[in-house]
Amino acid sequence: MQRFGLERMLTLLKGKTDRIHWYSLFDLPPSWPAETRHKEAEGSSYYRHYYLGLLRHDGIPKLSAAAFPCDGSTGLCQWFHFEDPRLYDAIHWMKKHGVRYLRTGLSWADSFRPNATAWFDRMMEALEPFDVSLTLCFTPAHLGLEEHHTSPPKDSRQFADFAAWAVERYAPAVLAFSANSQPKKECML
Repeated sequence: MQRFGLERMLTLLKGKTDRIHWYSLFDLPPSWPAETRHKEAEGSSYYRHYYLGLLRHDGIPKLSAAAFPCDGSTGLCQWFHFEDPRLYDAIHWMKKHGVRYLRTGLSWADSFRPNATAWFDRMMEALEPFDVSLTLCFTPAHLGLEEHHTSPPKDSRQFADFAAWAVERYAPAVLAFSANSQPKKECML
C-alpha cells in the first residue's frame, strides 16, 4: 500500500511543485516516543511516525524503498533524535539513492543537554552533502509557558537567541534576491 501511495503521489505532483519531500526515511523505533503535540490523542496520524518510513526502524527496506526516485527529484524529511545512531546509515542510504534535499531539525530543547553543540556540529557536518531545510523546534520544558515541548516560550527572545545562534553557526551565506524573484513552492508529505 505504501509503495502505491508513493508512486501515486509522485505521479500527481510531478510538474506541479518544485520540490517534494517524503516523510520519512526511517520508521521510528517502537520504543521511542514520537514528539508530537498530543501523542496518541492525535488518533491514527500519531502512528505515521512508526510506519511511513521507506525503511523499517532496523534499516530493512520496505517495498516502497524500491519505488523512491534515485534522480534527486524527491527529497526526504527525516528527524534525528539527540545522538541518533541512525544518522550515518541515513546518510549512506540517501547518497546511494541520489537524495539531494533533506528537511530535518535542531531541537532547542536538546540545546540544553550536555554536549549538545558537539552533536549538532556532528550532525550538520554529516549532512553537508545535502541541501538541508532546517527547522528549529521543541521548546525546553523549563522555558515554556507550560512544561511541554510544544508550548510557546515564556520569553520569545530566548528562542530568538537560539535561532540566531543556529543561523550563525549552520546557515550558508544567503544570496540577495532580485525584486523579480519568485518564492519556490514546496510540497512536503
